[in-house]
Formats: sequence, C-alpha cells, structure tokens
Amino acid sequence: MTLLWAGLIVLGVTTVAIAAMLVVRRGAPAGSYFEDGDRASGIFGVIATGFAVLIGFVVFLSFQSFDTSRSGAEAEAQIVEQQFETAQFLPRDVRGVLSGELVCYARNVVYEEWPRMDSGTLATSRNPWGIRMMQELQKTEPRSPSEQTAYSKWFDQRSDRESARADRAHGAEGVIPRPVWIVLFMSSIAIFVYMLFFADSAERAIVQATMMGAVAMVLTSTLLLLWFLDHPYHSGGGGLRPVAMERTLQLLQQERSRISGIVIPCDQHGVARPQ
Repeated sequence: MTLLWAGLIVLGVTTVAIAAMLVVRRGAPAGSYFEDGDRASGIFGVIATGFAVLIGFVVFLSFQSFDTSRSGAEAEAQIVEQQFETAQFLPRDVRGVLSGELVCYARNVVYEEWPRMDSGTLATSRNPWGIRMMQELQKTEPRSPSEQTAYSKWFDQRSDRESARADRAHGAEGVIPRPVWIVLFMSSIAIFVYMLFFADSAERAIVQATMMGAVAMVLTSTLLLLWFLDHPYHSGGGGLRPVAMERTLQLLQQERSRISGIVIPCDQHGVARPQ
C-alpha cells in the first residue's frame, strides 16, 4: 500500500464519518442524545482507554517484529560479505565455486525472495543456494591449518546467516493474529457509533464535524499504521527494501574483479543456469 492510497483511505473514512455525524445531527435533540453528558463521557473514556491500551501493546509487538526483520536483513547481507572473504581461504577446489554461489545467494534474495516476501508466499522455503553451498562443502577436506580454520569459521557464519534469514523472513508472515484484528475493528466501529450519539443540533456544524473527523482520522491512521508494521515488505513508502543485500552485491562484484577463478552459476536474478 502506497502513502497515496493510505492518505486516500484516511480522507475517505474521515469524510464518511463527518457526513454521518452531520446527517444524525439534523434530527438530534439539543445537548445530544444523552441526558447525562458527564456519565456518557465517562463511559466513552473507559472505551477509549481500553482501545488505547490494546493499541499500545499491538503497536509495540508490531514495531518489534518490524525492527527484527530490518536487523535480520542487514545482518544477513553483512554475513554474506564475510563468508565471501572466508571462502578465499578454503581449498582451491571449492574456493571459486563457493564464492560464485554466494553471489547467486545474494541475487536470489534480492530478486526472488524479496518479491515473495512482499506477496507473503515465502513461507518456510529455503534459499536453494544455501543448500548447494552445503553440498559443495561436503566434497572437500581441508588440510592446512588456514583451511581448517576457514572451514570451521564458514559453518559458524552459515549458522549466523540462517538465523538472520529467519529473522528477515519472520516479518513477512505477519505477527498480529486475526482475532486481534477483529477486536480492533469492532472497537473502532463501537467508538464511531458511540460518537454519533454525541450529535447535538444546538452546536455548530463545524464543531460537530471537527469532533467526529478527528476521531475518525486517528482511528483510521492507527489501523493503517498497524497494517504497515505487520507487512514490512511492501513497495510503498517506508517498506523494507533489499538495500543492504544490494550493497553487498556491489561489494562482491568489486571483489570478484580482483579474484580469479570465480564461477557464477546463475543469471542476474539468482536463478540457476541449466547445466
């Protein structure tokens, strides 16, 4: 969802809410439908407070998931770059192959996995190049001390990379359960309906419109904010993009020009070439 669509939704809901208040106001008695305004305001305060507390917890949970996804994407990109450096100390028979497969891994993340996270179809699938790198390592046996150290370090970095990838992919699934969304929408509707009973024919229309418009704008903006935090991988403004991995790809391209023997077994989108 783009910022333009979000703005149009807020404007549309606010306009409908104001129109509803002005229509109800025409037949409303002076002083609103409530005979005891103080008691009605107190009850509204209880409803609004409960809604605010629920929103606070949900926003905290959603923002925490959003930040974890962002941190995971950055950590994964950094580890891929580190693994590329580590690969240069592995045995010669796998050094060039693993370096090329790391480039393919990064391309696959940017051009294949990111759109799938945007559409919510990544699920629990693994990156195919992560599997191929593991299979490639099984074919070699490090001998020198430097090769053995790099071999051990590679597996540590692999574990860190998979953990970072899991953090990145976690945000694509959404963390707000459907029952919570139902409660939030029902609470918003309840507040909207309750506000209509404050319609007062003796009060100026601009005041009534401002009162209802402000409430509708805050409720709609808050729900859209929750949707944004619960769906961090979107093409709209503020969505998480593969900036860190794209930067890593540029660095690997620079390193590749200085290292010979690197084989890239994939196309520009990280899809394996036919063998």
